[in-house]
Amino acid sequence: MEADRAARVALTWLAEPGNRAVWEMVREHGAPGTLDRLLAGDVPDRRLRGAVAARAVAGDARRVAEIALRRGDRLGARLVVPSDPEWPSRLTDLETLELDAGGWINADIRPPLCFWVRGMWPLGEALDRSVAVVGSRAATEYGINVTTDLAYSVTRAGWTVLSGGAFGIDAAAHRGALAADGRTVAVLACGVERPYPAGNAALLDRIAENGLLISEWPIGAEPLRHRFLIRNRVIAAATAGTVVVEAAARSGATQTMSRVLALGRPAMVVPGPVTSAMSVGCHEILRSHPYARVVTSADEILEEVGRIGEYLATPPRGPERRHDKLDEETALVLESLPANGSTAPELIAAGARLSLRTVLRRLSLLESAGLVARTGDGYTLKHTPDHGRSDDD
Repeated sequence: MEADRAARVALTWLAEPGNRAVWEMVREHGAPGTLDRLLAGDVPDRRLRGAVAARAVAGDARRVAEIALRRGDRLGARLVVPSDPEWPSRLTDLETLELDAGGWINADIRPPLCFWVRGMWPLGEALDRSVAVVGSRAATEYGINVTTDLAYSVTRAGWTVLSGGAFGIDAAAHRGALAADGRTVAVLACGVERPYPAGNAALLDRIAENGLLISEWPIGAEPLRHRFLIRNRVIAAATAGTVVVEAAARSGATQTMSRVLALGRPAMVVPGPVTSAMSVGCHEILRSHPYARVVTSADEILEEVGRIGEYLATPPRGPERRHDKLDEETALVLESLPANGSTAPELIAAGARLSLRTVLRRLSLLESAGLVARTGDGYTLKHTPDHGRSDDD
């Protein structure tokens, strides 16, 4: 077991996590056997063989793994591998993920070989009922407020909020969850001991204390740009669904949503002002993908990710008025009365285009309901706090 764990660390140093060829070899030969083959140059994939040879010049992979494991112990970071009880089961869906893209992006999409974890919660338990919230780093005040409220409410319902630890929407999601005294998980694209971005160092420390910091990259790994795209597949696969609050036309958040949709997971979008550049990506997702859903509240998010019938969001309604439940004829009679003053039943019948007999019967019902009053020469509306025509009338 120790050899397997050390080999997995070495493999994530030699090749980027999620590498198709490495993952296939580990499945066939095991991690130690795969490491032996890679270091010996026994690699059928020419691109991978060249990458490993170039990487090996920088150091001894086994020695690097040994140092990383020792540093992890000192820092209180544990290594979690697929054979551990706390391994998150949803990640197996990455075994069949295919993206409509070429190059390196589509090469590094297979399940992780291991995770480095800082925090006390078991990883699988924290992710079992979890929602990812992602969006722009250059978030607007609207995006920050919406994200904080959504994350707070989702966490209060007993769910974990997962994000990427970045500025903007990510930070707002983590802070909203922490404000609710709930769990939040930050998925990093560098070593779990590195506060990146540095401006979020205090926030990341709070997440480590109250939730989890996780990464596929070994202790000491740098936050290189392409690693964020590789990381995004974990955000998409580890959770029950993903919400994007704000995203520009080209952004990491829209890349994450492409993986969510490819996995068939709930893909939820918070709409923004049509004049905001920070919501262009959100609106394009809704235009382009019929399975993406608009969400505007935590109840709607929970309805999407919960078990069937577990959460049912209440459709928005205006204030209920007593005459909302009137049948059509009675409503016609009521609408035919003038706003002020009284009128005779014959004139009401003419306005409602109903027989006088029907109108008299309906007026009697309205009088019993307290909506009209009889006067000396006819009937008048009885004004009550909940009576009045709607704004659309």
